[in-house]
This record gives sequence, C-alpha cells and structure tokens, in this order.
Amino acid sequence: MKNLWNNFDADTCRDDLLALRVYSSRLIGQNPDLVLHGGGNTSLKTSFTDIFGETQEVIYIKGSGWDLATIEVSGFSPVRLEVLIKLARFEFLSDADMVGAQRVAMLDQQAPNPSTEAILHAIIPFRFVDHTHADAVVTLSNTPSGEDRIRNLYGDRVLVVPYVMPGFELAKKVADLTRDIDWSVLEGIVLMSHGIFSFSNNAKESYERMIQLVSEAESNLKSRPDLGVVHGGIPLPELTELRLAVSRAAGKPMLAVFNGSPHHCGFAGRPDVESIACRGPLTPDHVIRTKRVPVIVGEDVSDAVTRYVQDYESYFTAFSSGNLTQLDPAPRWGIWKDGGTIAFGRTEREVTIIADIVHHTVQAIEDAERLGGWVALPESQIFAMEYWELEQAKLNRGRTELPFLGQVALVTGGASGIGRACVEHLAASGAQVVTLDKNPSVTSIYNGSSMYGIACDVTDPSAVTSAIEKAVLRYGGLDIVVNNAGIFSASASVENIDDAEWQRSLDINLTAAMYVIKKTVPYLRYGWNPAVVIVGSKNVAAPGRGAGAYSVAKAGLTQLGRIAALELANDGIRVNTVHPNAVFDTAMWTEEVLAIRAKQYGRTVEEYRASTLLGLEITSNHVASVVCAIAGTEFSRTTGAQVPVDGGTERVV
Repeated sequence: MKNLWNNFDADTCRDDLLALRVYSSRLIGQNPDLVLHGGGNTSLKTSFTDIFGETQEVIYIKGSGWDLATIEVSGFSPVRLEVLIKLARFEFLSDADMVGAQRVAMLDQQAPNPSTEAILHAIIPFRFVDHTHADAVVTLSNTPSGEDRIRNLYGDRVLVVPYVMPGFELAKKVADLTRDIDWSVLEGIVLMSHGIFSFSNNAKESYERMIQLVSEAESNLKSRPDLGVVHGGIPLPELTELRLAVSRAAGKPMLAVFNGSPHHCGFAGRPDVESIACRGPLTPDHVIRTKRVPVIVGEDVSDAVTRYVQDYESYFTAFSSGNLTQLDPAPRWGIWKDGGTIAFGRTEREVTIIADIVHHTVQAIEDAERLGGWVALPESQIFAMEYWELEQAKLNRGRTELPFLGQVALVTGGASGIGRACVEHLAASGAQVVTLDKNPSVTSIYNGSSMYGIACDVTDPSAVTSAIEKAVLRYGGLDIVVNNAGIFSASASVENIDDAEWQRSLDINLTAAMYVIKKTVPYLRYGWNPAVVIVGSKNVAAPGRGAGAYSVAKAGLTQLGRIAALELANDGIRVNTVHPNAVFDTAMWTEEVLAIRAKQYGRTVEEYRASTLLGLEITSNHVASVVCAIAGTEFSRTTGAQVPVDGGTERVV
C-alpha cells in the first residue's frame, strides 16, 4: 500500500493540529482499500478554549455523515474528553443514551453528531487515532483460523479484539481488554471482521503505522490469478426484467448497474459462487448498503427475486424481537451467473457506492478462498447491525423523496429548447436522464450524476438502437420516453413545397419518433409506471398557411401516438401528447422565422408573440412542467390524451 504522506504539504499545517488532522484523514479517505464512501473515522485529542476563555481537554472526532476523503475542519466534533472516559466506565449504556450524552458533552453545538466510536477513540491514550476497514486486514480475519492468522502476522504489536457490535459495546470490550496493558508496546488494534486502528502522538507516525500494518496484511495474501480477457454479458431485456422485479420487491423504482468486467465475470462463473457469495458481507458496516447477501440470478429472473424476498422475510422473522419494522426485502446487489455482478440503488451515487463495495467484496472473497475459505459473521450479528437504530438513522439522514427518484428517462432533441427544459425538469425531480441529440455538444452539456448525453442522429435506426442500448445498460432500464426531436420546416405553400424539405420534415418529425418508440417498447414493458410523452404542435388542430411540411408530419406523429396508446395499453405503457404553441425561446424560432410567421398573419412580431387567449408568454419551462406532470403518477390513469400548452388559441378553441 502506497504511503501518500508529503512532508511539504504536512508542514503547511504543522502549527495547527486540527488542520493536520484533516490532512492525514484525507490521505486515509482517498484510498478505497482502506475505507469506502464515509467508512472509518479519525480523531485528535487537544485543548479547546470556550467562550469564557477557559481551556478544556477535548477530542475532535469525525462527525456522523462526513466522508474522510473530503472532510473539513467543520466535519470534526469537539467533545469533552473526561465525559467520554466516564461513559466508558458504565456497565451498560443504550444507544439513545450514548448519543444524547455525547451530544450534551459537545463544545460546539453547530458541529455534527460525534461518531458512534467516540468513546473508543477517547480511551485510546494517544493524540491521533485512525480507524479503517482495510480490505486486506478484514479479509485475513474472515478466514478459517482468522484470529490465528492475525496474531501470527502481527505478534504482540497489535491488540486483537473479537467481533462485538460497534458503539458502546465495542468501547467497553476494548476497555476491559486494555485495563492492565502497556499501550506503548502497541502499534494498533485489529477488530475481527470489522477493521483496524492505529495511533500515536504524532500524526505522521499514526498514518504510517496504518499503512505499514495494512501493507503487511496485503503481502500476506497470496498472489491473485490472471483472469485473462473474459468479458461477461447480460441480455438487456432480462436486465430490465430483473430491475423491475427488484423495484417491485422494494416498492419503489431502482436503478440496476451491471459489471461484466473480466474480474466480475470470472467470479460469477465460479461453480461455487452461490455458496461463497451468500455467506455474508466483507464487514458488517456494509450491510446497510448491500444487505447480507446478493440475489443469485440464473435463467428465471423473477423466480430468483421471489426466492430472495422469501429468504429475507424468513431471516427477519428469525432474528427480530417483535418490535422491529421490516425493511424492504429487495436485494441491493446480485450475481448473474456466468455474466457478472449487478448493483441496485435509487440514485447514481447510491448505486455507485454499492458497486464499489461489491467490487471490494468480490476481491476479498476470492483472496479468502485462496487462504482456506471465506468466513463471514453469523446471520444474527449481521442482522443486529442491519437493524441497529444508529446505522439506520445514518442511512436515511437528509434523504428527500423526489417524484421520479429511481426512474430512467430518455429525451430526444434535448440539447436545447423544450427538450433541454424537459431534461432539466426530469433530473431536478430525481430521474436519471439520457439525452439524445444530433448536436455533438450534448455529451459535454450532460455529463453529470443525473444527466447523460449521447450524440445520436434519430433518423438513423442503427444509431437509435445503439443509443437506447447504452441507456439501458447504464441504468438497467427505461421508464419515461419524451419524443421531442423535431424541426420547423421553411415556410412554403403546398404548390411550392420543396421535395427534399418535405421528406426531411417527415424523417425527423415523424419517422424518427417511430424509431424511438419502436426501439424503446421492449424495455418500457419492464419500466416503472412507463410513459411515452410526445411533443406535438398546435398546428395539428389548427395548421397555418405555409407550414404544410411541418403540420402534416406533426399530425402523423399525433396519430402515431394515438395508435401506440391503443396497442401498448395492455403492457401498462401510457402514451400521451402535448401540443405547444408560441414557445419562442427555442432554436426553431429565429428572428427571421418570427418575422415571416407574423407577416403571414398580418401582425407585428410583438403582436404575434402575445397572440394567446390568456395573453401570457409560453416558455420551454412551461411545456416541460406539463410533460413531467403527464409522465408522473398524477396521470397514471391517462393514455391517448392530447394536452394543449398554448395559452389558449382561438383557432383551436
């Protein structure tokens, strides 16, 4: 394991112990082999001057909810040291009392709640304390004779602590084991099936002890085999079926991200994969993210999820005390036999965290198998962690349930105008949005955590197919399709319509939309509240002079939507159309086009802009709001509808 300590960087904060604590904490946090996504914690014992100018001994400990990789000074909570040491002398302390006592002992009430390991950090008599869930150390402990392996590796340099629940129980156990110990001979503490501590009065020494101890564990693991160039695969319709089954089990839409890399494919192809993968997680801290075991998927996708749910319900019944409410029984990761692994989550961030944990778990399981076998904690202890009230509070803190959370939307023509507004509204409402647009800049416009752009000419069937497959593979399925891509043809009377312009309007405004619907239907069948929203035009009901090519194509598109609504209703797929008008903040409406259209109606440009019955301006955002409403649950009983978004047009009314 690489030592990242840089003396120059460290010297910049040598006169500020808390800044130095932040620096070394970040070194730990940026190494995923030590901690993942908020795991681990660090602390500093020093003095604190209060508002009265009085100095008190405190421990600054990582606040709950902070990530070591990005922690700031404000992420550490100052807690009176003497209070925590007194708490360690209790014979019993409930979780609620511990959290309350720690909160009362804080000297900055604006700081976050102290870590549940604050008491343990307090009783370790060193200024700097580091705690990680290092893969290599936990892997060694999760093998037959794991404790013997740890003792043989480290000798008397570390204290070995059998697994107990984190929090007060763990602190009490360490206090009992160290009552008569000479701390000066110890370099660290190994918590079986949990992690490792290092400590020192010097920040650099504590960090380097952690790196050295973990490096020794890594060297103790046998060399890993070359998996070659095997790549897994998964049929996309089956992936969407699996995603829907998991979503139904969870009672809410979930994303599904597949990993068919050589390593994960090789793991999924092991004949004993079901046995070794279902023994338990790498560390119990992961269970709130991954649940205890994965779902194993073979030929029958739905049956695999059904069996998983039944097993989870039996697991809950076996270990619940009767006063607990069962969490949703859906898996959070899975193994597709001979294909790879799948992670399930509500958001891209959540599913990325789970996928990272799965990757480290897969490697740890294979390492342990080469050392004699993967051994996880008993089900009862994993259950205790999964339903530990403090961990549940941490998982749900700050979560806002947005209307499209966990759903996947596809928007065509999303680089500008109405399409762009639809993308932004859907993403703001929680959806993962894939945008198709001929403009190559779409890939740079949308490259965030909730928006993904694909350059695609929607008049090319093969390009449409490829883009849709990318979207499905990225998120596991499709739920919403907004058919928006279109052009406004050059104004011309029927006798003067250019043949090429006529065909171009049909190709983009009508045929391309048919391609998109045709290619997305197989995935929408397994969508969550699946919906297609077509962006039509006021010209369908009230065509204008000189707009024949555009009006005819939009009329055909509207008819296509009506037919699709009839044909797809049995699959639960709703198809509705919105008809905007006078939306002048789009690329279609150049000053030249506005002038031509206004002249055709004998009006000035200003009069033409305000020609709605309500006298109100219609923007792309107004149309996008209606699109989102129609795609949402409020319209779950509506299909085949045509909804105007035009401010009222006399010729339509």
